[in-house]
Amino acid sequence: MTLTAPQKLRIQGHELAFQRAGKGRPVLLVHGITTYSFIWKDILPALAEDHDVVAVDLLGSGDSDKPLDVSYGITSQVELLEAFTQALGFGPFAFVGHDIGGGIAQRFAVQHPERLTHAAVINGVAYDFWPVQPIIAMRTPIIRQLAMATLDLGAFDLIVKRGVFHKDRITPDLMAYFWKPMGTRLGRKAFLHFAESLDNRDLTSISEELRRTQVPFLILRGQDDVYLSSEISYKLHREIPGSRLVVVSEAGHFIQIDQPERVVAELRAFLGS
Repeated sequence: MTLTAPQKLRIQGHELAFQRAGKGRPVLLVHGITTYSFIWKDILPALAEDHDVVAVDLLGSGDSDKPLDVSYGITSQVELLEAFTQALGFGPFAFVGHDIGGGIAQRFAVQHPERLTHAAVINGVAYDFWPVQPIIAMRTPIIRQLAMATLDLGAFDLIVKRGVFHKDRITPDLMAYFWKPMGTRLGRKAFLHFAESLDNRDLTSISEELRRTQVPFLILRGQDDVYLSSEISYKLHREIPGSRLVVVSEAGHFIQIDQPERVVAELRAFLGS
């Protein structure tokens, strides 16, 4: 799929960009800190055959606004996405989150359970297993200054390559998608502000409520994710009632790149037609 010019909605004074396709029961696709809606480009069209699918750029990411005086943390993003899905006209919907998006899905399920039909956590953060390197380093003032001055496509290329199992899929076109928001000073500032906004207390504080959730959960993990511990997925599966755990081989952190067909198949089986 080639991404088209995004649609935009003004929510709480900020514009959120998004891609939308299909008809049927609504599904929201939410990315993580190093990506934006493009990461779903091979997932969205297939899901859109049966669903009304929206892939959003979180505040501070992609083509969405990048204010530097508000938090991009999980709790703030939950409330922004609740207002966003209401503005879209979504009734109860399925929340599919990757990386930080998976953490947002957990907190959303606790704070707004009546709004969700399903929640899928794909290589997601949880509990106190995060943030991880190199995100932690980005919080250090001297590292932030260095990153603003020296972060280039070569350094970013290494971060992406570590997260993909099938290295041959890392094409110049794919790297152009990854790099796009980082190509401006504001984009780099927003990335560093996102890293600084992350606080695992946003998730550790809901662990008890998560054990009592009645929202159906799918936990999907790329077996070769080098950034997030496998214990995250196994603990989520143990503690979320009735959750389903699927571990996919030959897939890294960016499982949407390594195994897009498998991701679609698992989501279709979970969501139904």
